[in-house]
Formats: sequence, C-alpha cells, structure tokens
Amino acid sequence: MRDTELFQLALGLRPPWYVVSCEFNMDKRRLDIEIDFPRGSVFSCPICGREGCSAYDTERHTRRHLNFFQHEAYLNARVPRVSCGDCGIKTIEVPWARSGSGFTLLFEALIMMMAKAMSVKSIADIVKEHDTRLWRVLNHYVHEAPLGRHSEVVHVKDQQRHP
Repeated sequence: MRDTELFQLALGLRPPWYVVSCEFNMDKRRLDIEIDFPRGSVFSCPICGREGCSAYDTERHTRRHLNFFQHEAYLNARVPRVSCGDCGIKTIEVPWARSGSGFTLLFEALIMMMAKAMSVKSIADIVKEHDTRLWRVLNHYVHEAPLGRHSEVVHVKDQQRHP
C-alpha cells in the first residue's frame, strides 16, 4: 500500500477528494498531506444546496490536523469556489474542516476534549499553537451550543455549579 492510499483511508476521504502526495520534513518535524479533486468535478452550492455546480476557480487552504506521531500534520488542498446560478461564486465547505477555521474538525475535537481538563495555555503548550487561535475554536463551539446545554457549567474560580 502506498503512503497516499494509506492516508486516503485514514482520513476517510470520499470522492471527489483524494490524497495526491505526502511530504515529510524531518527538520521542521512536519507532515504535509496534499488533497485534491479531479478536473471536471461538480459540487453543491454551500448556500442553497444546488447540485452540479462546477468549479469556477480554487483557493489554497492549509489546516492543522492531528499530529502524526510527534510531528505536526497539515492538510493542504485546492478548495473550489463554485458558480451557482442563484447565489453566484461561493467557496464550498470541505468535509474535514469548518469554514473559517485553520484547523481540521478532528483537531478542534481534540481541543474541546482537552479543554474539559486543562487550561487553554496548557493546551497551547502541548499542541504548539498560540492560545488565541484555540480560544477562537472554544468560543465558536460555546456560542453554537444549544441553550440548556450549559447547566453543567462550573465556575472556574470557586468551582460552584451555576443553575
């Protein structure tokens, strides 16, 4: 099995997405995984959901992923902007990352799990990211949480439960 096939399976990518190449840089302690889609692929409009929109052009996106052993891993992809007859030119959402985030969904899930047990500063030290970037992830999910899910929030200073 080739490295690209291995990462294709491990990442759970489905057509039209596929792993083009993997580059490991020992000096930088970094793995870069290149993801692409075949020419002529069609996508859904991210606004109205219209099927069969062709790629108008692409933007290059890089997202931090879970570490590959002790090395930082990044997913790099050409992300298409599609031409929708109703909505105009719009960037699609990729299945491995939230729009506007510099991290993959799995990396964000790791941050959220770690935040239950430690400070953001400690998480930042462990994952080697600036804490401001991690706070943006936490703030996003806290604001997206449905009302009523905050009943188990514990006040950090005095550890008293809030109703």
